[in-house]
Amino acid sequence: MEGLAVVGLVFGLIVVGYFGVSAVLRRMGGKSLRLPTGAIPDTWHAIVQNNVALARGLSSDERERLLRLVQVFLADKHFEGCGGLVLTEEMKVTIAAGASLLLLHLDGPCYPTLRTVLVYPHGFIPKFARRLRTGEIAPPPARLMGESWDNGVVVISWDDAVRGARNPSDGENVVLHEFAHQLDTEDGVTDSEEYERLRRDAARDRPSALDDYGATNEAEFFAVATETFFEKPVQLEREHPALYAQLRKFYRQDPARRAPPPAPPPPLPPAAVP
Repeated sequence: MEGLAVVGLVFGLIVVGYFGVSAVLRRMGGKSLRLPTGAIPDTWHAIVQNNVALARGLSSDERERLLRLVQVFLADKHFEGCGGLVLTEEMKVTIAAGASLLLLHLDGPCYPTLRTVLVYPHGFIPKFARRLRTGEIAPPPARLMGESWDNGVVVISWDDAVRGARNPSDGENVVLHEFAHQLDTEDGVTDSEEYERLRRDAARDRPSALDDYGATNEAEFFAVATETFFEKPVQLEREHPALYAQLRKFYRQDPARRAPPPAPPPPLPPAAVP
């Protein structure tokens, strides 16, 4: 009977699909996260209000939980400035808040495989050279906004991070994108019929709510779908209702039902970036 139960569980996981599998595995394998109860710095409220536009559409309870998650994130993860960047509280809180938005209603630990967040002032050239099948070294790519490594590192361009975070509806948010990769890495599975649909749309130049960069591979599809789910939820639900429903179940959030974020307050003084 035990063997049959295991077979039944595996079959059930296959039936619910990728996003359902991910959520089930996370709930089965991770301990519930205990949030801190200490005072939240007043400066954090202002930083999130000014820089993380998507947080302005949250309820008061959700905003409180988001800042508690930021406390956990900053206590647990190491930040390091690169390319001469001197990290500030604003930079760390802004990035941590974007990453924590994905975890807002999920159980389990805070990115348990992530150790370090590297932050560049601007777009950066990857340090690792790629070798072509011919044996030659590939030319360096265009500057990147971010990277997610499977050894516990996320790399972020601060300029691109804050620009994407302050614009809640352009569909481009490098922090959401790279930390979606981290969630994907934790689960180790990627699959979606919608990915094949996007590949067909991209090949035929058909417009889509989803950026065609998501057609690169299945991992990029999940990251792009996550960006679109939070930044263009109404359009995604209209064009891809099944995908929207899967993401809603996975993240346990329904951004299409939230009121549009109100206009931002006057911006904070710009952070010093060399």
